[in-house]
Amino acid sequence: MVTNIFQVLVILVLSFVLLFGIGFILNMLLKTTYLTLYLYLALIVGLFVYFGWDSGNGVASLFEYGLVDWLAVVGGAAGAYVSGITIQALRVKGFKMF
Repeated sequence: MVTNIFQVLVILVLSFVLLFGIGFILNMLLKTTYLTLYLYLALIVGLFVYFGWDSGNGVASLFEYGLVDWLAVVGGAAGAYVSGITIQALRVKGFKMF
């Protein structure tokens, strides 16, 4: 199955922006820095374990995912990380959120 490069860019940007927004709001409300990144990584690892356990293949089931799937995961993790950096930079500059 051939995917359009435009679709790959849209999913990458969409996952980045979605996790950045959620991470920014959670970090602002809960007064943490990288909580969203930790929660996102725990969710991804939990989903891999759950679906890998169901198929019986274990770690080999991770190789069933394509490049586009991994790009969406990396884009989301990058968005969560950048939201932590943004909150940290705003706090250093003296902005107080809630």
